[in-house]
Amino acid sequence: MNQEEWRKLIAGGESETVELKASFDKEALESAGAFANTRGGIILIGVSDAKQVLGLQIGKETLKDWANQISQNSDPRIIPEIDNIEIDGRHIVMIQIKEFPIKPVSLKGRYYRRVSNSNRVMSMPEIAQMHLDSAGSSWDKLPAKDATLDDIDFDRVKRYSNKANETGRRKIAETENPLQVLEKLELIKEGRPTWAAILLFRKEPQRFLSQATIHCGRFKEETIVIDDRMIYGTLFEQIEEAMDFIRKNINVKFVMTGEPEREQIWDYPLEALREAIINAVCHRDYTIASNIEIRIHDDKLIVWSPGGLPLGITVADLYKPHSSALRNKSVAGIFYDIGLIEQWGSGIDKMRKACVNAGVPEPKFEEHQGFRVIFTKDIYTEEYLRSLGLNERQIKAVEYVREKGKITNKEYRKLLRVAERTARVDLSELVGKNIFEKTGKTGTTAEYLLNQQQPRQIRQ
Repeated sequence: MNQEEWRKLIAGGESETVELKASFDKEALESAGAFANTRGGIILIGVSDAKQVLGLQIGKETLKDWANQISQNSDPRIIPEIDNIEIDGRHIVMIQIKEFPIKPVSLKGRYYRRVSNSNRVMSMPEIAQMHLDSAGSSWDKLPAKDATLDDIDFDRVKRYSNKANETGRRKIAETENPLQVLEKLELIKEGRPTWAAILLFRKEPQRFLSQATIHCGRFKEETIVIDDRMIYGTLFEQIEEAMDFIRKNINVKFVMTGEPEREQIWDYPLEALREAIINAVCHRDYTIASNIEIRIHDDKLIVWSPGGLPLGITVADLYKPHSSALRNKSVAGIFYDIGLIEQWGSGIDKMRKACVNAGVPEPKFEEHQGFRVIFTKDIYTEEYLRSLGLNERQIKAVEYVREKGKITNKEYRKLLRVAERTARVDLSELVGKNIFEKTGKTGTTAEYLLNQQQPRQIRQ
């Protein structure tokens, strides 16, 4: 890199792959370990975190000493690349750390990973997951403790084989018996079924893994539960029973379409809810002694699963094309074979599109003592809009924006056949009640969109 490129790198500030340090210290060592456990990175010594080039005066043995400190305090040993760089007459030091092939790497007995522009101490589950990922394995590929082949329901394996052949995603010969199928899928290790085999093909997996359940609740208020169910069985059965519970506890209306069958419109698109449950069951951390939770409230539905996002994936990554980091590789493989999941990393986009197509807000994804998906109702119903004190014109305008995405003053006048002043007053009231938000344009060409915040109730 030339000086201009180094200046540009420094101007970008600290990131997932860049650390700026005024001097070589304990935090610089921690960054070396964090970079080795993540995607690699560069530590620039002699640059403040405010992106100011301070410069250094160092002796001949300094660089060698820093390299030795990194190497001797890491296990397995990190071998950094260190070089002197001159920028505008000032010397700084570049320490480059490559992503280590076998992870995790410890630094003075502690394990760090890089998250955004900071180093985070890893928890024991994260350390275990990183070790398995590094070896190309996952927890569900390990032999289940105390389980034997007698614990497997081979009729369930046969049903899987039939379904996999139907989808065409895995061809299983009729001559292959269930035991051969499990061996071929590597669901038997050391003569014992793996955790994935137990979760998928044992009649009662909870005998070996009590937390492998879904706890469903319908709440009238936060502390008032009006329906409660703990769902057991295989992962396949849990998905179907959870959907039954949801259908029982959310609203549906029937719309005449001119077809023989009426169209069913639910509070939330069932396709999106099913995808959220499949994702929770497929990607949760089964080593954590907690259940998946489905909480249904009057205004929202929450699907929560134990364990945060897999290492290397952030919430921001979910909103853009991303590779799928599979926590339970065997379970995901079986789900793919029978068509429960389409392709790696597509579930989030599928949920979002289903909600948009149904005219309800996109789900919210967040890490909250685990990972949760929050679905909210379309609050802009005619009944609700009337309760806010809207007139007939304004209600029609909201319906128009729900369909078209936006409206201008000119479109408002044409749609409702009103004067410019009336349109301006009506639209201003909609903005004041937090129903519409106005874009940066001015005058009659300004655009009004639905506001994602809660509308303001008008006091009578």
